[in-house]
Amino acid sequence: MLGKKGDEHFDPTDPPRRRANKQRGHGTYENDRPPVVGTVGRESGQVRLRVVHHTNQETLENHVERFTIAKAHCCTDEWLGYNHIIRKHSTVNHGEYEWARDDDGDGIREIHINTAEGMWTDVRTFLRPFKGINKRFLSGYIAMAEFRRNLKRISPDFIAALVTKHTFYR
Repeated sequence: MLGKKGDEHFDPTDPPRRRANKQRGHGTYENDRPPVVGTVGRESGQVRLRVVHHTNQETLENHVERFTIAKAHCCTDEWLGYNHIIRKHSTVNHGEYEWARDDDGDGIREIHINTAEGMWTDVRTFLRPFKGINKRFLSGYIAMAEFRRNLKRISPDFIAALVTKHTFYR
């Protein structure tokens, strides 16, 4: 039986199939791992997601500047790309096994990125059934994930609005 699990693959002209793009490090649009940047408001719960070409300092600064208010307090992990964002900024250091921190000593751990981590889990769960998306179409799927997360509730009025806006022609 060909392809039986555990059998060695000897034919160099027929390389084994690779699952996913398992390159290490941050993705870029060029290496077929387009990054998605996102912000989520802790109080409002509003999400803004965008597919970008790189996650460099300039891209992250522009995203934060565009989608947060000037008095926002940004919480991120320790990645260097976030170091120069133009907002009040605190980090948690995952490398030192720090997941949340109480800076003011009131017993509430204000500095954490759990809200954003939950958002990314939701986005991955939304994208999973599609089993791989071409990078040309990823921004549309990400827009739907953002819309779904921001909507909170699908009501009969929402469905009626969708149906009336999209009439089908034969």
